[in-house]
Amino acid sequence: MTPQQDWQRRSVAAVWHPCTQMARAEVVPPLPIARGAGPWLYDYEGRRYFDANSSWWVNLFGHADAGLNAAIKAQLDTLPHVMLAGCTHAPAVRLAERLSARTGGALGHVFFGSDGASAVEIALKQSFHSWRNRGRAEKREFVCLKNGYHGETIGALAVTDVKVFRDAYDPLLMRAHIVESPDARLGNEAAALAAMRALLSERGEHIAAVIIEPLVQGAAGMVMYDASYLRGLRALCTEFEVHLIVDEIAMGCGRTGTFFAWEHAEPESPDQWPDFITLSKGITGGTMPLSLVLTTEAVYQAFWSEDVSRGFLHSHSYTGNALACAAANAVLDRFDAGQLQANAEQAQLLKHAFASLASHPRVAHLRQQGMVLAFDVSEPGLRFAERFHLAARAHELLIRPIGGTVYLMPPYLIDAEAAAFLARAVRLTLDEVLSESTEGSAQTLSKEVHVA
Repeated sequence: MTPQQDWQRRSVAAVWHPCTQMARAEVVPPLPIARGAGPWLYDYEGRRYFDANSSWWVNLFGHADAGLNAAIKAQLDTLPHVMLAGCTHAPAVRLAERLSARTGGALGHVFFGSDGASAVEIALKQSFHSWRNRGRAEKREFVCLKNGYHGETIGALAVTDVKVFRDAYDPLLMRAHIVESPDARLGNEAAALAAMRALLSERGEHIAAVIIEPLVQGAAGMVMYDASYLRGLRALCTEFEVHLIVDEIAMGCGRTGTFFAWEHAEPESPDQWPDFITLSKGITGGTMPLSLVLTTEAVYQAFWSEDVSRGFLHSHSYTGNALACAAANAVLDRFDAGQLQANAEQAQLLKHAFASLASHPRVAHLRQQGMVLAFDVSEPGLRFAERFHLAARAHELLIRPIGGTVYLMPPYLIDAEAAAFLARAVRLTLDEVLSESTEGSAQTLSKEVHVA
């Protein structure tokens, strides 16, 4: 048994993998990764794979980036962690200040969490509790968009509309309102806003907040829509006195072409920003788990009291971890040094390299928003995402489609050569997978990929 096979066997036996039916993992075992360098991941047999999905959208600058590593190592030698209740430290303070400054001070207060779902939980709780502290406890309902995704903890799942994640736990969840989502493929942004207006007109006095993914609904299959919807939604939430929570966990940190995706709405004053923005994933460049919730002075003041029961008593042991904050500050250093301009140039390279795919007979809705590129595959067949993922490995590509949608969210390391490589590898993989019969593909998986 090779080291590669040994790690596969041991992992399937001992590790309960996320987003994985473990019975299926017996047939399609996880790919053991020995190391990473730049956009490449290497297995134990020396084969390399371009990390086209940035390891679940977290890796901004490549693996084992020297600058991020140096920032973490320097902090490790100084202060790895101290509790943020009753104490503070420079990396957390600097990070909060710098993120607030990127909103022009509109969102001046930052609460720290551990991961994206916990950030959503924090925002939901802060919204409800702030209304209660202001004497409006009846505002306890939440609104989310159809096919929206905000995490898999109980509160976050309650405002998620992706059946494969939600249905098993539905009896445990609070009831959220689910409203039509905008989709540029349908050109329905105006209709989606009209549906939101109808709901807020009817239930606004009872609704605490609306939560959305700005510009791109990730788990829905990279559904993209126009920034005009964001501006319209902000106006509606203001009109009906409802908080707006903008979940930038996936689309923040430069993915859409601006640091915050909300910046595409071109806010000209503090009241045109959301009431909450959540960040995670890319904020540490794929090095450390961290999430943050940015909010307004009005929300913050609702908790300001000598009465402990009016405070926001939420925490976890590693809140504001100094190592993670040091990594995040190093990420912000890159953006201060011009990363967004580099991203704009890289996005154009991707656009040019993939342009010819639009004429493929089985490809529909080739689309792009900044450093996110996606297309839908017509009649993809049984287990398309799995088949595509496995076939892509032979072309040095690590990629995980969502259903029949193939997407790329690569690290910000794209040059002309890398863009051409990605386009060629995706095209070869697509043609190979579509040329197979579904039955033949399933038989191949069972025969050739089964755990030793």
